[in-house]
Amino acid sequence: MLYDRATIHVEAGGGGNGCVSFRREAHVPKGGPDGGDGGRGGDVVLVADPGLRDLAQFRNQRHFKAKRGGHGEGSQRQGASGGDLELRVPCGTVVEDLARGVRHDLTRGGARAVVTRGGSGGHGNRRFATSTRQAPRFAERGVPGEQATLELRLKLLADVGLVGLPNAGKSSLLRRLTRAHPKVADYPFTTLEPALGTITDDDAGRQLVLADIPGLIEGAAEGAGLGHEFLAHVERTRLLVHVVDVAPLDGSEPWDAFTTVRGELHRYGAGLEERPFFVVLNKIDLLVAEDVDAVVAAWRERLGGEAQTQGEDGPVVIAGSTVTGAGLAAVRGTIFSIVREPDQEAAPEEAAVAEHAVYRPAGDGFGVERTAEHSFRIVGPSVERLVERHDLENPDALAYIEERLRSMGIVKQLESRGFEPGDEVEIGDVAFALYPGIPQE
Repeated sequence: MLYDRATIHVEAGGGGNGCVSFRREAHVPKGGPDGGDGGRGGDVVLVADPGLRDLAQFRNQRHFKAKRGGHGEGSQRQGASGGDLELRVPCGTVVEDLARGVRHDLTRGGARAVVTRGGSGGHGNRRFATSTRQAPRFAERGVPGEQATLELRLKLLADVGLVGLPNAGKSSLLRRLTRAHPKVADYPFTTLEPALGTITDDDAGRQLVLADIPGLIEGAAEGAGLGHEFLAHVERTRLLVHVVDVAPLDGSEPWDAFTTVRGELHRYGAGLEERPFFVVLNKIDLLVAEDVDAVVAAWRERLGGEAQTQGEDGPVVIAGSTVTGAGLAAVRGTIFSIVREPDQEAAPEEAAVAEHAVYRPAGDGFGVERTAEHSFRIVGPSVERLVERHDLENPDALAYIEERLRSMGIVKQLESRGFEPGDEVEIGDVAFALYPGIPQE
C-alpha cells in the first residue's frame, strides 16, 4: 500500500534557562555575577531523501520533539544547544502548516525545510550587570520551541502520466515500455496505487519516469472513489498519455471514455487540462486490421484543435497493442520527442526560494488597553516575551521588568490612560500589581 498522506505534530526544543551564579574563590570576597546563558533548542527539519518512496514511516509515530537546550552554569559556562531533529521524507513531498499559512515543496534530494524553530536560551545573570545593578540575582528562562501540526502529501515525481478509465491497459503499457512489474489482470481496478517505471532512450542517454495512475472514474475530481489521491500524482507530470480501450467488453463508446477522463482533469484544475497529451488507442489486436487506419483518422478529426500535441497528420493518435507490441516503438519515440530536457538554469533558483523562504510575523510593537477601573492589559510579542522569560516572584526580576517597561515607553502609555501605581497589569497569562519607580521590599 502506498502511504501518500500523513498528519504529524512537531515541536522544536525549548531554550535552556540562564544561570544565577556569583564568582566564589579565594581572595575574591566580592566576585561579580558569572552565570552562563542557556543553550538554544533544536529545530525540527524535514529533509528530502531520494531513497524513500512513501510516507509509511509516519504511520505509527506521529509526534516528534527536538531536544531542548542545556541550562547555563556558573563560571560563565554556556548550556549546550539542543541537536536538530531531522525527519526524512520522499522527494516530491508537499508540507503544509495550515495554521500559519506556510508551505514547503521538497522536490529534489537533499532539500531542507525548517518547519519549527527551537527556542532561544535565557541569559545568565552576568548579562544584567550594570554600574547601578552590580549583583543581579535573576536570570532569564529559555523560550519554548515552536509547535506545528503538519499535513504531508506526496506527489509522485514522474515525467509522464498514463491516464484512462479502469482496465484500459495502462499497467500493461507500463510493463511493455519499462521494467516495472505492476499487477495486471482482466478486471477493473486491478491497480489500486500509482506505479512507477523508467523508460530509457539508449541513443540520447536519457531516462524518463512514467507513472501508471489508477483508473479514473466519473466524479473523481470531486473525490469519487480515490479520485483526489490519484489525480494529485498527475500534477507534476509534464506529459499525459491517454490510454483508451478501443474494444471494451461492455460495448461502450471509447470516445465517451476519453471525454470522461478529460472532464475530470478539467474539473480537478491544477493546470492538468492544459498539460500536453496524446492518445494511445490500445487493444487494436481486437479490431479488424483494415479498420485501424479509419479509426485513427476518426479520432484525429474528433480531437481537432483540442490536443496540444500535433504531428504531421494532426493530433497525435497512436494505435497500439500491449499484446502484440504494435505501436509501442511509436509511443516511446513520441514521449521522448515531446518531453524535452528541463531548463537547468531555472530549477536551482526555484529550489533555493522553496528552501530558504522565511516567514515572520509582521510588526513587534505593543498595545495598551484599559479593561477595568484599576486594570490594564498590555499586548505585543516583545512585552509578552519579556514577562515569559522572568520569574515574577523574584523582586530583582520584577524590578528589571518595570525598568524595561519604562524604557519601552509602556509606562508612559499607561499613565496617559489613567494608570496609578498599584494598579493591576495583565501581560500574556499573568497579572501583577505594578509600582513603577517605587522600590519593592
